[in-house]
Amino acid sequence: MSFPEFRSDNLDNKKINFLDKVKSNKDELERLLALDQIDYENFLVPYQKMNHDLDVIFTEISHLNSVKNSKETQAIYTELLPIISDYYTTLSQDKRILAAYESALTKNVSKLNQARLKVLNDGIRDFKLSGVDLPSEQKDRLKAINIRLSECSNQFSQNILDATNSYEKIITDPKDVEGIPESDLRAATVSDNQYKFTLQIPSYMAYMTYGPNRSIREELYRAYTTRAPQNGALIEEILQLKKELASLLGFSDYSEYSLAVKMADSTKSVLDFLNGLASKARPLAEKELRELQVFASSKGLDKLESHDVAFYSELLKKETLHFNEEEYRPYFEKEKLVAGGFQFLEKLLGIQFKLINVDVWEPTVQVFELSRNNSPFARLYVDLEARQDKKGGAWMHNWHSRHKTDGTTILPTAFIVGNFPPSLPDNPSLLRHNDVVTFFHEMGHALHHLMTVIEEPFVSGINGVEWDAVEFPSQFLENFAYEREALKFFAYHYKTGEPIPDSMIQKLIDTKNFQSAMGVVRQLEFAIFDLKIHKECPDEEGVQKILDSVRKEVAVLIPPAYNKFQNGFSHIFAGGYAAGYYSYKWAELLSANAFFRFVDNGIFDSKLSESYCENILFKGGSEPAMDLFRKFYGKDPDINPLLRLLGLAA
Repeated sequence: MSFPEFRSDNLDNKKINFLDKVKSNKDELERLLALDQIDYENFLVPYQKMNHDLDVIFTEISHLNSVKNSKETQAIYTELLPIISDYYTTLSQDKRILAAYESALTKNVSKLNQARLKVLNDGIRDFKLSGVDLPSEQKDRLKAINIRLSECSNQFSQNILDATNSYEKIITDPKDVEGIPESDLRAATVSDNQYKFTLQIPSYMAYMTYGPNRSIREELYRAYTTRAPQNGALIEEILQLKKELASLLGFSDYSEYSLAVKMADSTKSVLDFLNGLASKARPLAEKELRELQVFASSKGLDKLESHDVAFYSELLKKETLHFNEEEYRPYFEKEKLVAGGFQFLEKLLGIQFKLINVDVWEPTVQVFELSRNNSPFARLYVDLEARQDKKGGAWMHNWHSRHKTDGTTILPTAFIVGNFPPSLPDNPSLLRHNDVVTFFHEMGHALHHLMTVIEEPFVSGINGVEWDAVEFPSQFLENFAYEREALKFFAYHYKTGEPIPDSMIQKLIDTKNFQSAMGVVRQLEFAIFDLKIHKECPDEEGVQKILDSVRKEVAVLIPPAYNKFQNGFSHIFAGGYAAGYYSYKWAELLSANAFFRFVDNGIFDSKLSESYCENILFKGGSEPAMDLFRKFYGKDPDINPLLRLLGLAA
């Protein structure tokens, strides 16, 4: 068993290696297709290996473009993006490869294990969905569409990053920063009585939540929600391309095409699920909003606007629940969270984490070797602090998948990335509880990939997992960020070393679902909007009309007309969630059922933990997600645990 090393230097060499690998893969494919007798062992094993190795090289480049963004990374990534898109589109439309899959299935079906059967069946399905049977002219058009879509997605993401980095607000009046937490204020300090706030999330949210000057909040809000206006035209192009793609492949719309590889069976069934949740959440959300409006009015505010919500919600939480988020931050220091969070996972899942010294792209990045029963099985790179050259948000990116090559097992590797407040020599990275939840969420993704025992790259770890099930392990784990048994592992005051008091833990639990219904309808707004625009694929003006109509049906506070949320919706226009944003709620149904099974049985139930590992984490994408869930849970999920989790239960 071995681990590869990540090198962040010499992008030109990575580019050369990538181009060489594309060429050698094409040569290797011709050799494989020329075999007299094709079966799984002589075709699918090397075919998976060669594509996995190409992905590894490209992931290094795309990862650096995300976490160490520069003109050099942008140029190389942009240059190589159409090449890898063309490469995979060409493969997906090669009837000879489909014939090889079908031959391997026919010849070996009685001898194939479940993972290999899944590789073949998924592959045959995907070939059909990629237009392998189309006439050559339509295949060429499909290839051009895929290349252009990858270019548009990259440009969409880059536009957001550029717009985020181009804005800053300098504040010189001390009254305009009164009430902002000390750690946030130190991070914003430029010089005496001069403070800089940006659109990077830690800075932006600090002012939106605590900033006393309403006009500055509105200015920041306007800047944030009008970022990258050029993305409006990109959205129109993306949707039109997707409409054409779906039509070429015989689907009525892009939503139905997207759902063909997911657990959900139709757009209608998903919309029914989302609208059903909305019917339960909206009345409660309206009540929560009325309470907030009354409270804001009592503080002298004539009319509550979108840029007021975070500020007055925080005040309301303090006054009614006596909850002050800032009081918790000294107990959530980043380094302690990582170390203690790993100790919790050791007790919950029986895994160990060992800090190791290897090459990284930034000094604050840490690397851990993961073991189970004293046997190393994975490596994890942890990059949590915000930087100007890092794209916003948080994510897990798989690098290597577990597989065998020449008799040696290559162990899986992954990155988890966040944008937490940066640490300074005299100011450690102190987190909000939402950051703690984010860390647990991304660790759930990472463990889903890293703990696999499957050695077929196409279904190892998160590979091959239906998109609307891939959030299940991450949402399952994030729920523990509120549990006393988990908090006791890492919530210690960074100065005194005192553990977080039980009274504070209880208050955190009590406030978990504060304004939860408002949060639910906001997520439902995004999910319904996503499905509808991918069903109708309108022009730029039509996108806004659909968003407006969804807001009228679902939202309880309509944002100002200048708010162009869609231009920053990178999940669906620059990520993998197109016609799939609903999967957060769909997977939350699974995660809520699983989580409360642990809570109700006692969190550290070794038998239950082993079942979760064996049926969910170990199996990865080697079997249908619902089949694996039923093996773990013993039955289909039901809606009641989800309502319980969201605070919507009667």
